[in-house]
Amino acid sequence: MRILAIDSSSMVATVAVTTDGVINAEYTVNHKKTHSQTLLPMIDEISKMIELDMETIDAIAISGGPGSYTGLRIGSATVKGFGLALNKPIIHVPTMEALAYNMFSSSYIVCPMMDARRGQVYTGIYRFCGTKMEIIKEQSIIMIDELIYELDKIGMPVMFLGDGVDTQKEVIESKMATEHHYAPASMNRQKASAVASLAEIYFQQGKYESAGEHKPEYLRLSQAERELKEKLAKDHDSN
Repeated sequence: MRILAIDSSSMVATVAVTTDGVINAEYTVNHKKTHSQTLLPMIDEISKMIELDMETIDAIAISGGPGSYTGLRIGSATVKGFGLALNKPIIHVPTMEALAYNMFSSSYIVCPMMDARRGQVYTGIYRFCGTKMEIIKEQSIIMIDELIYELDKIGMPVMFLGDGVDTQKEVIESKMATEHHYAPASMNRQKASAVASLAEIYFQQGKYESAGEHKPEYLRLSQAERELKEKLAKDHDSN
């Protein structure tokens, strides 16, 4: 099975092609460029490098959220375009599950985090039983204090990863009682190959959709939508 995988849920832009569980190519950039500038050139570059015939792709995988609204929209538009043009199914992989899969078969409780601002993080809690990843807490958006409380209740050593570590490490160090560690550079950011690995499993389980059906999973309203909601609520109260 051949999968084209994309993750644009964060500052990281990452694209991979895998065939039957083997990485043919992976291209990852973590730099201050918009994904509209990076994704298509990256896909084009790896296609040329491995002489990829796009018609040979069986499915297109996308890290479908949560994450950056702009990044998710660009990634979604990209896979929908390829899906429609090639008539290929889309495999929606939750962002937190893909991040956690970087720590495949770890003995730690795995806690990916992405900064959601205002003291909040996008997160989930996972563990591996051998080679099978189990979900302890579905991906969600919560306050960092609440996450630390939940992890301390579990009481097992934790491995943190994701860009949320950069903004919340000081809080974790000051408040968390349970043994905890931080993933190294090779594992602590989004990787399209992890998206592809999970996508292959989900495809075998029948978890895929058409390009027309696909949409990102934001977990909360955008800033513009929140501001409009707050304005409407104030207008209603004043009346």
